[in-house]
Amino acid sequence: MNRFSLSTGPARIAADIGSLATAPLREVALRLHTVLKEVWPHSALVIFTEDCTGRPQKKAGDAEITGHVTIAELDALRRSANGTQWAGHAAFGGHPRAVVTLQADTGAILVLCEPREVVDENAAAYARTLWEIVAASIARQVTEAAPDYLRESRAVSSERLQVTAELTDRHVADLGSLLATLRSRDLDHSRARALATDLAADALIRARTGGDLVASIAEEPVSHAFQRLKKDLRPLSRSEALDIQFVEPPADGRALPGEVAHAARAIVRSTILLMHDQKAVTRVRVQWNCDGTHLLISMRDDGPGRLDRDLPALRQLVARATALGGRLDLEAIADWGSRVDVYMPLDRPDTSDQAVHAWDLAPRETEVLRLITAGRRNRQIAAHLGISENTVKFHTSQLYRKLGVTSRAAAATLATEAGLR
Repeated sequence: MNRFSLSTGPARIAADIGSLATAPLREVALRLHTVLKEVWPHSALVIFTEDCTGRPQKKAGDAEITGHVTIAELDALRRSANGTQWAGHAAFGGHPRAVVTLQADTGAILVLCEPREVVDENAAAYARTLWEIVAASIARQVTEAAPDYLRESRAVSSERLQVTAELTDRHVADLGSLLATLRSRDLDHSRARALATDLAADALIRARTGGDLVASIAEEPVSHAFQRLKKDLRPLSRSEALDIQFVEPPADGRALPGEVAHAARAIVRSTILLMHDQKAVTRVRVQWNCDGTHLLISMRDDGPGRLDRDLPALRQLVARATALGGRLDLEAIADWGSRVDVYMPLDRPDTSDQAVHAWDLAPRETEVLRLITAGRRNRQIAAHLGISENTVKFHTSQLYRKLGVTSRAAAATLATEAGLR
């Protein structure tokens, strides 16, 4: 174990902090792994955060471990972690392994796999400080997300597809066990029935837990999203002479896609800061509502009504809303105040027609791709379309070439991300 001294490495400390604080989302796990392995050696690390709704996990280290880590394993570790740090053995990457979890103030979880024992308290404290910096940076980058990131977050659902695949594999295994029990010749009728009942009950619990996990990654209840907004704005209303009035959304409103919830909070925070930059603004009213298809946001101040649509910061907010298919409207009336209305669609626009056009798919190839995306095998596709299996294989090879992929799973993922159903 390399011992670490805070007193002998100020240049190194500054370099570490600077590297992590400026790391883009795609590189943050690798940079943290590079820095921490000198302080707290480990085989691999995984970051699990709800802030990045499109890709809630970020990984670095031994690919044999990180390549097999599942969302279900990370969720179990998150639920078992009570407090800021937990150490023990848990399923990780498909096998029981020694792990340490560190929970940041933002709620994000860092998992160190197969860590060595840290004998230097300064090193342990330093590692926790670095993790807090990384977690805060992730939350900040999502809050300040550029339009391109928001657009990607809505379009890319790789983690959600992974969770669905995990659940499908689990259901297949459960059904296989259930069928094997019912077919067994070694069990009498009553014993087989009792065992099958137990298997079915366990499978039902796992299915419900898995469904909740998918929902927690993909969506956020509108009331919960609004409470997080109020919490984020609390320091502004406390430290400044600004009265922020909130009009609560309906408690039973439709849940918001995660990327919509994060973008909406970021837009509201930034808009309120712009309003407060005007002179004589003492009150801002914030209202959220949901009509089932859109998140409707209204913000109104009591200031001089001088918000300008051409302000660079306001143009950035317009771009954020547009990136998710929404819009931002401004009404500013001198000596009356400014009002900003935001409309955010909850469903991703159907882009399947554009995808088919871009890939230059023939009508029959489009039909085959839809059935591949639905999980059909070649024989099933042939029977459904009334063609031979060899013809299906020909269309499939053409699809691979046009989509630039080499497997059914990759083709199905691209089609799903493009909205082709």
